Amino acid sequence: MKFVDEFRDAGMARTLATQIAALCEPGRHYKFMEVCGGHTHTIYKHGLEDYLPETVSLVHGPGCPVCVIPMGRVDDAIAIAEHDDVILTTFGDMLRVPGGRGSFFDSKAAGADIRMVYSPLDALKIARKNPDKRVVFMAIGFETTAPSTAMTVLRAAAEGLDNFSIFCNHVTIIPAIKAILDSPDLRLDGFLGPGHVSTVIGCRPYEWIARDAHKPLVCAGFEPLDILQSVYQLLVQLKEGRCEIENQYARVVPWDGNPKALQVIGEVMELRRHFEWRGLGFISHSALQVRERYARFDAERIFSVPGVRVADPKACQCGEVLKGVLKPWECKVFGTACTPETPIGTCMVSSEGACAAYYNFGRFSRDRVKEATRT
Repeated sequence: MKFVDEFRDAGMARTLATQIAALCEPGRHYKFMEVCGGHTHTIYKHGLEDYLPETVSLVHGPGCPVCVIPMGRVDDAIAIAEHDDVILTTFGDMLRVPGGRGSFFDSKAAGADIRMVYSPLDALKIARKNPDKRVVFMAIGFETTAPSTAMTVLRAAAEGLDNFSIFCNHVTIIPAIKAILDSPDLRLDGFLGPGHVSTVIGCRPYEWIARDAHKPLVCAGFEPLDILQSVYQLLVQLKEGRCEIENQYARVVPWDGNPKALQVIGEVMELRRHFEWRGLGFISHSALQVRERYARFDAERIFSVPGVRVADPKACQCGEVLKGVLKPWECKVFGTACTPETPIGTCMVSSEGACAAYYNFGRFSRDRVKEATRT
């Protein structure tokens, strides 16, 4: 299958592995962050770390949209869902995300009408079929999914469906990367840029990372050879003393992004002054909210939400995992108290979560054995 089989060629992977090893300077350790959770799952599903020399480490970033939702926002959504005339709709990943008052599953079991949808347009269909109900869509995601939410709001406006609204939790990737670079806990040599987000925003917004932070970034695709080639490109830059933004995923990502998608986001949404990220705290201008002209579709204006900040459980170390400071298996509750069936943190829930990747693909046991062998 084009763009699948050709990017999973084992022989080519071994060739790239040899070239990567040849680029590594003796005695130097390299640390690259894969920003997107989709990259993390590719890395561990296909065992890509086994193709890399021990001097090249890949660490996880904050690019999982479910993982960064703070507990307080889950509680706010549950408060909306508890209204008798409300149907709350959400993506499946969100159903088990723990808040301070439990998860959506818990709230649904207690009587709230919470339904899983595959897109915001599904929520719009529910609004059409239930004119006597107020249908709220739990909008989450980076710039990747924001256009579909914005288009749905425009569709609702065109149809006059005033019983539809969104609880907007869309976040933006650039402030998150800046927060990572400003963190004193981590020193990075470069980034594997998020491919999905970049299909919308393009590569140009990353240019400051090379110019001001002096870190190379390669926008990477999601197949095994995409990841390996991106690591190779980062190492070539470091070898040659360059610091640039490169687009490995050029077959999908335009350098200047998708102008139509950016236009529709700008039409419906604007930047918030600040927004809380799970494990990362408040980051300025890092999330989107509904513009005043579409206030009738903004659940935060329609409903009185508590807006209370809820501290993460002390045992949960999702923040350190999201910043790349810890590997998932280094968390004290990983694989014991915290599993996909009984998650304490969001990184174990989401299909893009780093902890879920480690757990589902069995990497945690191998890494623990390696660490025990070293010590």
